[in-house]
Amino acid sequence: MLILAINGSPNRSGNTATLLQAVLDAAAEEGVEGKLIQVMDAVKKQKMPFCVACSSPCKEACHDKDAGLKEACDALESAAAVVLGSPVYFGTVSAQLKALWDKTRAVRGRKSLVGKPAAAVSVGAARFGGQETTLRALHDMLLVQGMSVVGEGTDDDDAGHQGVSAQKPAEEDAYALERARILGKRLAREVKKAAR
Repeated sequence: MLILAINGSPNRSGNTATLLQAVLDAAAEEGVEGKLIQVMDAVKKQKMPFCVACSSPCKEACHDKDAGLKEACDALESAAAVVLGSPVYFGTVSAQLKALWDKTRAVRGRKSLVGKPAAAVSVGAARFGGQETTLRALHDMLLVQGMSVVGEGTDDDDAGHQGVSAQKPAEEDAYALERARILGKRLAREVKKAAR
């Protein structure tokens, strides 16, 4: 049982990574392990970083040429749950995360993620800086893979919202860090429920 956190930021140890790590730390307290992967490792060696739908159905030609992309997709398929994180870029997800996700067409074709729990976190420069629109875009990406999207609510906290929204610097946003903790608990509990 593993929760995979994907840092969609080009900054490996920045605000988005801070939130994702808080989610994974809380999940670990519930007894579910986590792994954080960096979108930059998955796309950095791509000659053509953006999917051009070179085959339909997808034959994963770009995966064969890039160990980073293949490793990211393998980790995605083997995960029990997924949490996507992105900074706000013009009101939506980072291009790097979108580039990776577009190259998961074959994963979708195999239906590897259908029904698995998934969630999202986002960080903006301003308090109301596009975090909710970014969360919605992340949810759409997860839903297209057939995943079951959850918010950051639990029966012993509150019902929650769409996911975790933070203002940078995330390590100083106590409310967002608390929401990330609750989200980690929720994902861990969903993973344990599915394993029964």
